[in-house]
Amino acid sequence: MRIIQCLHQDQPRAALVENEQTVRLTDGDTYSLAHRAIAAGRSLNEVVEAALTEMRLDYQQLVDERRLLPPLTHPDPAHCLVTGTGLTHLGSADTRSAMHAKAQASDDELTDSMRMFKLGVEGGKPAAGETGAQPEWFYKGDGDCVVAPETALPVPAFAADAGEEPELAGLYVIGDDGRPWRVGYAIGNEFSDHVTERFNYLWLAHSKLRACSFGPELMIGELPEHLEGTSRIVRDGETLWEKPFLTGEANMAHSLANLEHHHFKYAGCRRPGDVHVHFFGTATLSFADGIQTRDGDRFEVALPALGRPLRNPLAFETQAPDTIVHSL
Repeated sequence: MRIIQCLHQDQPRAALVENEQTVRLTDGDTYSLAHRAIAAGRSLNEVVEAALTEMRLDYQQLVDERRLLPPLTHPDPAHCLVTGTGLTHLGSADTRSAMHAKAQASDDELTDSMRMFKLGVEGGKPAAGETGAQPEWFYKGDGDCVVAPETALPVPAFAADAGEEPELAGLYVIGDDGRPWRVGYAIGNEFSDHVTERFNYLWLAHSKLRACSFGPELMIGELPEHLEGTSRIVRDGETLWEKPFLTGEANMAHSLANLEHHHFKYAGCRRPGDVHVHFFGTATLSFADGIQTRDGDRFEVALPALGRPLRNPLAFETQAPDTIVHSL
């Protein structure tokens, strides 16, 4: 089952994707439906089916009218935590071979990144009941950094780069008892400043404090172990850059359960009522091929198993905000 979230009569409503042309409205938003499922001890599939109305909407019309929303939102954006993990994907066969060759070097010769990758390869998929290797982790922002599908990703005036990161995103709600519940998965564009990150890895935190997007569809249920997608940049109506990418556990050094454990083990990530958006990493970047994006370029991330592609144009900001701190 796949659902979207859209504006209907100025209110967010979840809708079942019936086909490429039609969605069927429910009587609530995704957040409220998830809490209904938790309270009733029922699956989200069952709750969505029970909440369906007779109202059907034209999917493309929602896109054209910019009425699509991220498929999961919190009524208060401050209670949505956006985070991610890196160095999780094995990449292509050639990349994997090269990384494994580097990983055979002595620990003294490994970079911090290679050491982290090696930890994941060796211990990122523990047996059930065991704790695996801790991954890299980063914070992107709260719900205010999330941009809806088909909406422009803002590039700050101080940014050195504006690069896509095609990824899987896990979407979660924390129950009233502090227990995390996975709502589903979505296509994500984690969107980072790779020039800033490359200058010094200690600037990774700075490079991640950017906008992001995920959706438009949320897949409920088990995720296929092997997923194939395409990342594309369109400029002036023409494809500037395009590359396939792989994701899913079969193409990752870590299991999803291990990544989830190391996120939700912190009490601050289990605050009742909160929403979490967690990006699982990627191995495909246009930046690695020397691409420099500019205003008006459009990112398109396609993972057919998760529905309609995620599309976002870029909007470069030219004026920096006033950040002077005034004494009281």
